[in-house]
This record gives sequence, structure tokens and C-alpha cells, in this order.
Amino acid sequence: MNDNNTRTLLTIITEASLEGRLLPELEKLGAQGYTITDARGKGSRGARDADWDADSNIRIEVICSRAIAEAITARLQEKYYDNFAMIIFSHDVSVLRPEKF
Repeated sequence: MNDNNTRTLLTIITEASLEGRLLPELEKLGAQGYTITDARGKGSRGARDADWDADSNIRIEVICSRAIAEAITARLQEKYYDNFAMIIFSHDVSVLRPEKF
């Protein structure tokens, strides 16, 4: 694939209670779409097993341009990192229909 097919996959793992707040922000910042899945694991804030809604995590994945990924990352770090369990990471991906992203 060529560079015209390269986009950024932005992955956000955070508390499920933030879903309703995050989705409008993602769209406002330019995300065309997203995928949300339940997430479990253990990290610096302890184990998250999703047995109880208030203690569960979600994984939000967004495929977008590098500029949109950077804008989303900056906004979420500024607004949520200090008070919520959240991790964000990204990497380049090749997509088959780049016009969708």
C-alpha cells in the first residue's frame, strides 16, 4: 500500500463511565467514527475486571489522520488524565478505503 492509504489508529483505554462524555468530544474534534469494546486488565490503578459497571473499562479505537489523532490526544490528556484512569496510544495503519477516514 502507498502513503495515501496510511492513517493513524488511536486507541483510548479508559473508565466506562466516561463513554458518554468522550464520544461527543471525539466527533467534535473530527473523528468520523469509532469502535468501542469492553476492556479488562491490570495496571497502575489496579485490576479492572468489568464485573461491576462502575469499575469497568472500555477501549475506544479511532482511525483518522495524524492531525486529528494529535488533537484528540491533547484534549483528552488536558481534560481527563489527572482525574481518570486513561491510557492513549497510536500507530500508523494501512487502510483499504482511505476516503472513509
